[in-house]
Amino acid sequence: MHALQKCLLVTAVTCLIQNALGSEIINGKKADEKSMQYMASVQNNKKHTCGGFLVSKDFVMTAAHCRFENPKSLSVVLGTHDLRKENKKMRYGVKMICRHPAFKEVANGNDIMLLKLSKKVPLGNKKPIKLIPLPIQKLNLEENEICSVAGWGPTEPGKSGYVNELQVLDVPIINKDKCQKLWRRTLKNVICTGGYKAKSGICQGDSGGPLVCNESAVGIVSFNNNNSCKYPDVPNVYTDISQFLPWITDILKKKKCKG
Repeated sequence: MHALQKCLLVTAVTCLIQNALGSEIINGKKADEKSMQYMASVQNNKKHTCGGFLVSKDFVMTAAHCRFENPKSLSVVLGTHDLRKENKKMRYGVKMICRHPAFKEVANGNDIMLLKLSKKVPLGNKKPIKLIPLPIQKLNLEENEICSVAGWGPTEPGKSGYVNELQVLDVPIINKDKCQKLWRRTLKNVICTGGYKAKSGICQGDSGGPLVCNESAVGIVSFNNNNSCKYPDVPNVYTDISQFLPWITDILKKKKCKG
């Protein structure tokens, strides 16, 4: 009986996670146009689907659960926080999809993906697009350290689609052991923030956005709890980028996917 109850609990939690992908920003604020110039709108058939962020001149990072099988239908918009202002110069095709080979579902971690763009992004002081640095070693973030997350998802629970103007939210780091107890499951290679004891956090609609701490992208929006997004709730969960540095470095260096 104990084994059966444990199995049912794991199944239930997995279902909650699978129904909770995304990153609408609940109770955030409009992002400053001159901030977060690394933000990317990942689009399928020119429709915003996921968030992302520019990590090199020809690669955008996002979440692996943003499932795209055909690069030809994909494009990435860079250089604007307002999706109503996008134009042809801001749109980049996707040449290659590099999903982490160990990814199966968000409940098992490894929720990270790199998209190789069809052309290099022009960078410079006078350009509206910038790179965001990645960690150079495994992280040890302090509990309650304040970071930020951004996205174009709806700003109210229960809404669908996306908003035109990028929203941003400050979120506190939550202790990993505490996070696992609240989720009642083992969470591999993740960072937990927000949603718990707070009326703000992420929700459905726009996964793949960056968790930014000390001006570096340290996490990728992965999942939260159920579809309601009625906070306070359990902590929001992000992929810990620092756990995948060899895989990332190899792809960025060789300009192709690593199996």
